[in-house]
Amino acid sequence: MTETSIPRAEQSLDEEETATLAVNDDDTEDDETEADDDTEADDDADTAATGGRTKKAVGEGDLFRQSEIAADYVEGLLDILDYDGDIDELVAAGRPMVEVVGERLQNLVGQRGATLEALQELTRLAVFRQTGTPSRLLLDVGGYRANRRKELAAVAKNAVEKVKEYGEPVRLDAMSAFERKCVHDVVNAMSGVASESEGVEPNRRIVVRPAD
Repeated sequence: MTETSIPRAEQSLDEEETATLAVNDDDTEDDETEADDDTEADDDADTAATGGRTKKAVGEGDLFRQSEIAADYVEGLLDILDYDGDIDELVAAGRPMVEVVGERLQNLVGQRGATLEALQELTRLAVFRQTGTPSRLLLDVGGYRANRRKELAAVAKNAVEKVKEYGEPVRLDAMSAFERKCVHDVVNAMSGVASESEGVEPNRRIVVRPAD
């Protein structure tokens, strides 16, 4: 197993903040890329993450290495928390993934996936510290993301129906970047409607409106 660890208390605050910003900047709106109309903000975030340099393409071997590092880190967390779960590491849709399957894992998901999102950021940070490369790693626990995609697809379709019926924009509840991308993907695949994000985290939400 690759050795990874929870951030050490003696690590300098400057180093901690720099590493965290590097990972978060890369993913600020990355989960919405090509789905969100805020493309300029996405480009700005990517530019900030690379210091203005063009990002290098990451090979599948490097992506799988990221998933291995992430899997080791997650396994360590499960051991500390005394949770049992099977961990799968893979590469899908051009990004590293780690899936945790098992019972009694709901506490790792939290309300509307809030705990899962936090664990994903910690895991991305662990990958960044070993590779020096911001990661787009996707962490799933207990199939939460797959189930949430189905729920959000229904929400998106319902919003589209209202927009087409009344001709007025529909504002959805605030969502995470992952959730917004799921909705954008559904809306953008349908004719006569468009979607865009508005607001700032953690209150950023999607507006579904008639297409121009």
